[in-house]
Amino acid sequence: MRNWARAALARLDAHDEAALVTVLATEGSAPREAGTKMVVWREGQSGTIGGGNLEYRVADQARRMLDGGQAHFAIQDYPLGPLLAQCCGGRVRLFLERLNDNSRDWLTEAAKRMDAAQPFEVRTRFEPGLLTKSIAPVLATDAERPAVVFGDAPATARGARPELGDVMVERADAPRPPFLLFGAGHVGQAIAKAFEPLPFRLHWYDSRPETADLPGITVLPPAELAAKAMGASPDAYGLVLTHDHALDYALVSAGLAGGGFRYLGVIGSKTKRARFMSRLRDDGFSEAVLTRLACPIGLPLLKSKAPEVIAVSVAADLLMRQEAARIRNDESAGASL
Repeated sequence: MRNWARAALARLDAHDEAALVTVLATEGSAPREAGTKMVVWREGQSGTIGGGNLEYRVADQARRMLDGGQAHFAIQDYPLGPLLAQCCGGRVRLFLERLNDNSRDWLTEAAKRMDAAQPFEVRTRFEPGLLTKSIAPVLATDAERPAVVFGDAPATARGARPELGDVMVERADAPRPPFLLFGAGHVGQAIAKAFEPLPFRLHWYDSRPETADLPGITVLPPAELAAKAMGASPDAYGLVLTHDHALDYALVSAGLAGGGFRYLGVIGSKTKRARFMSRLRDDGFSEAVLTRLACPIGLPLLKSKAPEVIAVSVAADLLMRQEAARIRNDESAGASL
């Protein structure tokens, strides 16, 4: 769920109490990772902690908490095999908390930070009979902290639980790499829709004034689009699929010249790739730089030209690339210790 705080605020705006469910820690095979959240109210829910019997039981527990009117929060352990007969067989520790009008301030701050793609922490102090919540920015030096921490130690699925006076720190909305999408044709629209819930910060551009009514798009003249491509950061992902091959080439050339982009793809056939590569070489780009350009885009085994299939193919490809980059970073960090 991209903005769980907005989902919670929507329930409060509807004068409906809600409960926030957070995965604190997992052990072994589990359906979702630590930090995953789900909002539950009496008549529904938003988000998922993995489905199955776990989610059914937890949603029921959250609704009983709302109906009981006594407990403000609960920490619940679920051994998935013995208790819930789920074949993944791991263990999950969950945090359930009631939300009401007193929760509005910190939920509003969290929602704003998620809207702006600003990483932040939710700090929870356990006081007698209540929780004190606050929002704080994540410092660059804290970028590798675990999703949930008690004191200085990561939360665990069967270790110590918080006591009165303790502070729990949750890393929320970890940094998402920018994804620059150039083009708002049928394929561009399908890709923008597919990427909306994914862990990327979408920046969607087109040069045609008639695309201005599409939600989330920015219309700029070609020269300014090229400036966006040239100014991309090294962690950015980029995709070029405009209505004009000449504009495609200008954006690809600018993106490669700028030295940014972890991934830069351009839609097209192998013939288009050959023509672009030949022209880029003529324009002085080295072979090392040209290896950064992907064309065709997406997974090679998916041959369909349907916009929705291309969108799924591209999304799967970039998610795999993002995961590979994360693994390389983890291995590099481990080697330096």
